[in-house]
Amino acid sequence: MDLGIKGKRALVLASSRGLGHGIAVALAREGANVLLCGRSGETLEANCKAINAEGKGRADWIWADLSEENFVETVTTAVKSKLGGVDILINNTGGPTPGTTEDMTAERLETYFFSMVLRVITLTNALLLGMKEQGWGRILTVASSGVIEPIGNLALSNTLRPALAGWSKTLATEIGRFGITTNLLLPGSILTSRLDDLDGAAAKRTGKSIEDVRVVKEAAIPVGRYGKVEEFAATAAFLCSQQASYITGSLVRCDGGAARSL
Repeated sequence: MDLGIKGKRALVLASSRGLGHGIAVALAREGANVLLCGRSGETLEANCKAINAEGKGRADWIWADLSEENFVETVTTAVKSKLGGVDILINNTGGPTPGTTEDMTAERLETYFFSMVLRVITLTNALLLGMKEQGWGRILTVASSGVIEPIGNLALSNTLRPALAGWSKTLATEIGRFGITTNLLLPGSILTSRLDDLDGAAAKRTGKSIEDVRVVKEAAIPVGRYGKVEEFAATAAFLCSQQASYITGSLVRCDGGAARSL
Protein backbone atom coordinates (compact mmCIF):
# COMPACT_ATOMS: atom_id res chain seq x y z
CA MET A 1 0.00 0.00 0.00
CA ASP A 2 1.28 3.45 -0.91
CA LEU A 3 0.70 5.53 2.23
CA GLY A 4 0.76 8.78 0.29
CA ILE A 5 3.44 10.47 2.41
CA LYS A 6 6.35 10.53 -0.04
CA GLY A 7 8.06 13.91 0.33
CA LYS A 8 6.21 14.76 3.54
CA ARG A 9 8.32 16.35 6.27
CA ALA A 10 8.35 14.50 9.59
CA LEU A 11 9.77 15.44 12.98
CA VAL A 12 10.30 12.46 15.28
CA LEU A 13 11.11 13.19 18.93
CA ALA A 14 13.34 10.89 20.99
CA SER A 15 14.42 8.96 17.91
CA SER A 16 17.95 7.90 18.74
CA ARG A 17 16.70 4.44 19.69
CA GLY A 18 13.65 2.35 20.47
CA LEU A 19 10.18 3.24 19.27
CA GLY A 20 11.13 6.72 18.04
CA HIS A 21 13.93 5.37 15.89
CA GLY A 22 11.67 2.65 14.54
CA ILE A 23 9.02 5.18 13.53
CA ALA A 24 11.60 7.40 11.81
CA VAL A 25 12.83 4.42 9.77
CA ALA A 26 9.28 3.40 8.83
CA LEU A 27 8.35 6.90 7.68
CA ALA A 28 11.56 7.27 5.66
CA ARG A 29 10.90 3.95 3.93
CA GLU A 30 7.60 5.45 2.78
CA GLY A 31 9.54 8.33 1.22
CA ALA A 32 9.10 10.91 3.99
CA ASN A 33 11.95 13.26 4.90
CA VAL A 34 12.59 12.82 8.60
CA LEU A 35 14.28 14.96 11.23
CA LEU A 36 15.50 12.85 14.13
CA CYS A 37 15.80 14.39 17.56
CA GLY A 38 17.48 13.29 20.78
CA ARG A 39 20.43 13.58 23.13
CA SER A 40 22.92 11.20 21.54
CA GLY A 41 24.49 12.93 18.57
CA GLU A 42 26.70 10.00 17.59
CA THR A 43 23.77 7.59 17.56
CA LEU A 44 21.49 10.00 15.71
CA GLU A 45 24.12 10.60 13.05
CA ALA A 46 24.57 6.85 12.57
CA ASN A 47 20.80 6.40 12.33
CA CYS A 48 20.60 9.07 9.62
CA LYS A 49 23.44 7.53 7.63
CA ALA A 50 21.64 4.18 7.66
CA ILE A 51 18.34 5.74 6.57
CA ASN A 52 19.96 7.79 3.81
CA ALA A 53 21.84 4.73 2.56
CA GLU A 54 18.51 3.09 1.76
CA GLY A 55 17.85 5.90 -0.70
CA LYS A 56 14.15 6.38 0.01
CA GLY A 57 13.35 9.23 2.41
CA ARG A 58 16.03 11.70 3.48
CA ALA A 59 17.12 11.95 7.13
CA ASP A 60 18.80 14.65 9.21
CA TRP A 61 19.18 15.11 12.97
CA ILE A 62 19.39 17.66 15.77
CA TRP A 63 20.48 17.48 19.39
CA ALA A 64 17.65 18.49 21.71
CA ASP A 65 16.76 17.64 25.30
CA LEU A 66 13.10 17.59 26.34
CA SER A 67 14.06 18.63 29.86
CA GLU A 68 15.73 21.87 28.69
CA GLU A 69 13.81 25.16 28.87
CA ASN A 70 14.83 26.10 25.32
CA PHE A 71 13.73 22.76 23.84
CA VAL A 72 10.81 24.16 21.82
CA GLU A 73 12.85 27.05 20.45
CA THR A 74 15.70 24.71 19.52
CA VAL A 75 13.43 22.30 17.70
CA THR A 76 11.27 24.84 15.87
CA THR A 77 14.36 26.68 14.64
CA ALA A 78 15.81 23.40 13.34
CA VAL A 79 12.52 22.44 11.68
CA LYS A 80 12.51 25.71 9.77
CA SER A 81 16.14 25.49 8.66
CA LYS A 82 16.35 21.76 7.93
CA LEU A 83 12.84 20.87 6.75
CA GLY A 84 11.25 24.22 5.89
CA GLY A 85 8.20 23.20 7.92
CA VAL A 86 6.57 20.04 9.18
CA ASP A 87 3.71 17.86 7.96
CA ILE A 88 4.03 15.00 10.46
CA LEU A 89 4.84 15.38 14.14
CA ILE A 90 5.67 12.33 16.22
CA ASN A 91 5.52 13.25 19.90
CA ASN A 92 7.62 10.65 21.66
CA THR A 93 9.28 10.94 25.07
CA GLY A 94 11.21 8.68 27.37
CA GLY A 95 9.28 7.09 30.19
CA PRO A 96 9.82 7.91 33.87
CA THR A 97 11.57 5.65 36.33
CA PRO A 98 9.50 2.85 37.90
CA GLY A 99 8.01 3.37 41.34
CA THR A 100 4.90 3.49 43.48
CA THR A 101 2.65 6.44 44.28
CA GLU A 102 4.61 6.95 47.49
CA ASP A 103 7.74 7.46 45.40
CA MET A 104 6.10 10.38 43.54
CA THR A 105 7.74 13.35 45.19
CA ALA A 106 6.80 16.86 44.10
CA GLU A 107 10.22 17.26 42.50
CA ARG A 108 9.92 14.10 40.43
CA LEU A 109 6.39 14.95 39.36
CA GLU A 110 7.44 18.39 38.21
CA THR A 111 10.51 17.12 36.38
CA TYR A 112 8.64 14.51 34.38
CA PHE A 113 5.61 16.73 33.80
CA PHE A 114 7.81 19.23 32.00
CA SER A 115 9.54 16.66 29.79
CA MET A 116 6.60 14.31 29.13
CA VAL A 117 3.60 16.66 28.97
CA LEU A 118 4.42 20.37 28.84
CA ARG A 119 7.10 20.17 26.14
CA VAL A 120 4.85 18.00 23.96
CA ILE A 121 1.95 20.44 24.17
CA THR A 122 3.98 23.61 23.66
CA LEU A 123 5.92 22.16 20.72
CA THR A 124 2.71 21.00 19.06
CA ASN A 125 1.19 24.45 19.49
CA ALA A 126 4.28 26.02 17.93
CA LEU A 127 4.03 23.82 14.84
CA LEU A 128 0.25 23.89 14.38
CA LEU A 129 0.08 27.16 12.45
CA GLY A 130 2.05 25.77 9.55
CA MET A 131 -0.15 22.68 9.37
CA LYS A 132 -3.30 24.82 9.42
CA GLU A 133 -1.99 27.05 6.64
CA GLN A 134 -1.24 24.08 4.37
CA GLY A 135 -4.49 22.29 5.26
CA TRP A 136 -2.80 18.99 6.10
CA GLY A 137 -1.07 17.51 9.10
CA ARG A 138 -0.57 14.46 11.25
CA ILE A 139 0.10 14.60 14.99
CA LEU A 140 0.81 11.25 16.58
CA THR A 141 1.68 10.99 20.26
CA VAL A 142 3.28 7.84 21.62
CA ALA A 143 1.96 7.17 25.13
CA SER A 144 1.54 3.88 27.03
CA SER A 145 -1.03 1.17 27.55
CA GLY A 146 -1.10 2.48 31.12
CA VAL A 147 -3.45 5.18 29.81
CA ILE A 148 -6.27 2.64 29.63
CA GLU A 149 -5.06 0.09 32.17
CA PRO A 150 -2.60 1.32 34.83
CA ILE A 151 0.60 -0.69 35.01
CA GLY A 152 2.00 -1.87 38.32
CA ASN A 153 5.01 0.03 39.69
CA LEU A 154 4.71 2.72 37.01
CA ALA A 155 2.80 5.29 39.05
CA LEU A 156 4.42 8.33 37.42
CA SER A 157 3.66 7.10 33.93
CA ASN A 158 0.10 6.13 34.89
CA THR A 159 -0.41 9.64 36.26
CA LEU A 160 1.12 11.74 33.49
CA ARG A 161 0.37 9.85 30.27
CA PRO A 162 -3.43 10.16 30.63
CA ALA A 163 -3.03 13.95 30.58
CA LEU A 164 -1.86 13.59 26.98
CA ALA A 165 -4.93 11.50 26.18
CA GLY A 166 -7.27 14.26 27.33
CA TRP A 167 -5.22 16.88 25.51
CA SER A 168 -5.06 14.90 22.25
CA LYS A 169 -8.80 14.22 22.19
CA THR A 170 -9.58 17.87 22.84
CA LEU A 171 -7.13 18.98 20.17
CA ALA A 172 -8.72 16.63 17.64
CA THR A 173 -12.09 18.36 18.03
CA GLU A 174 -10.47 21.75 17.50
CA ILE A 175 -8.31 21.13 14.43
CA GLY A 176 -10.06 18.40 12.44
CA ARG A 177 -11.56 20.94 10.04
CA PHE A 178 -8.04 21.98 8.99
CA GLY A 179 -7.22 18.53 7.61
CA ILE A 180 -5.09 17.67 10.65
CA THR A 181 -5.48 14.45 12.58
CA THR A 182 -4.20 13.80 16.09
CA ASN A 183 -4.10 10.39 17.73
CA LEU A 184 -2.48 8.55 20.62
CA LEU A 185 -0.64 5.31 19.92
CA LEU A 186 -0.36 3.02 22.93
CA PRO A 187 2.43 0.44 22.98
CA GLY A 188 2.21 -2.67 25.07
CA SER A 189 5.32 -4.77 25.68
CA ILE A 190 7.50 -3.91 22.69
CA LEU A 191 11.07 -5.20 22.61
CA THR A 192 13.19 -2.13 23.36
CA SER A 193 15.88 -1.18 25.86
CA ARG A 194 13.13 0.51 27.90
CA LEU A 195 11.39 -2.85 28.24
CA ASP A 196 14.69 -4.42 29.26
CA ASP A 197 14.95 -1.83 32.04
CA LEU A 198 11.39 -2.42 33.24
CA ASP A 199 11.76 -6.19 33.23
CA GLY A 200 15.05 -5.84 35.06
CA ALA A 201 13.37 -3.69 37.71
CA ALA A 202 10.57 -6.25 38.06
CA ALA A 203 13.10 -9.05 38.44
CA LYS A 204 14.94 -7.16 41.16
CA ARG A 205 11.70 -6.32 42.96
CA THR A 206 10.39 -9.89 42.92
CA GLY A 207 13.65 -11.81 43.24
CA LYS A 208 13.06 -13.62 39.95
CA SER A 209 15.26 -13.79 36.88
CA ILE A 210 14.48 -11.57 33.88
CA GLU A 211 13.75 -14.71 31.89
CA ASP A 212 11.14 -15.82 34.43
CA VAL A 213 9.58 -12.37 34.46
CA ARG A 214 9.23 -12.47 30.69
CA VAL A 215 7.75 -15.96 30.62
CA VAL A 216 4.96 -14.80 32.93
CA LYS A 217 4.37 -11.54 31.04
CA GLU A 218 4.32 -13.18 27.60
CA ALA A 219 1.89 -15.83 28.84
CA ALA A 220 -0.54 -13.04 29.75
CA ILE A 221 -0.45 -11.56 26.22
CA PRO A 222 -3.05 -13.16 23.90
CA VAL A 223 -0.60 -13.43 20.98
CA GLY A 224 1.89 -15.08 23.34
CA ARG A 225 4.92 -12.87 22.79
CA TYR A 226 6.38 -9.38 23.04
CA GLY A 227 5.92 -7.06 20.09
CA LYS A 228 8.57 -5.96 17.62
CA VAL A 229 9.56 -2.34 17.04
CA GLU A 230 8.87 -2.82 13.33
CA GLU A 231 5.27 -3.85 14.05
CA PHE A 232 4.70 -0.82 16.21
CA ALA A 233 6.37 1.51 13.71
CA ALA A 234 4.23 0.18 10.85
CA THR A 235 1.11 1.06 12.83
CA ALA A 236 2.47 4.55 13.43
CA ALA A 237 3.27 5.04 9.75
CA PHE A 238 -0.27 4.09 8.77
CA LEU A 239 -1.77 6.56 11.24
CA CYS A 240 0.35 9.26 9.58
CA SER A 241 -0.78 8.26 6.10
CA GLN A 242 -3.14 9.84 3.64
CA GLN A 243 -5.40 6.78 3.96
CA ALA A 244 -5.83 7.43 7.71
CA SER A 245 -7.37 10.86 7.12
CA TYR A 246 -10.62 9.85 8.86
CA ILE A 247 -8.95 8.53 12.01
CA THR A 248 -8.57 11.24 14.62
CA GLY A 249 -9.12 11.69 18.34
CA SER A 250 -8.44 7.99 18.82
CA LEU A 251 -6.47 5.84 21.25
CA VAL A 252 -4.93 3.10 19.15
CA ARG A 253 -3.45 0.06 20.88
CA CYS A 254 -0.50 -1.94 19.64
CA ASP A 255 -0.21 -4.42 22.48
CA GLY A 256 -0.97 -7.91 21.18
CA GLY A 257 -4.35 -7.76 22.93
CA ALA A 258 -2.76 -7.44 26.38
CA ALA A 259 -5.09 -4.75 27.75
CA ARG A 260 -8.26 -6.34 29.09
CA SER A 261 -10.44 -3.24 28.93
CA LEU A 262 -12.84 -2.66 26.03
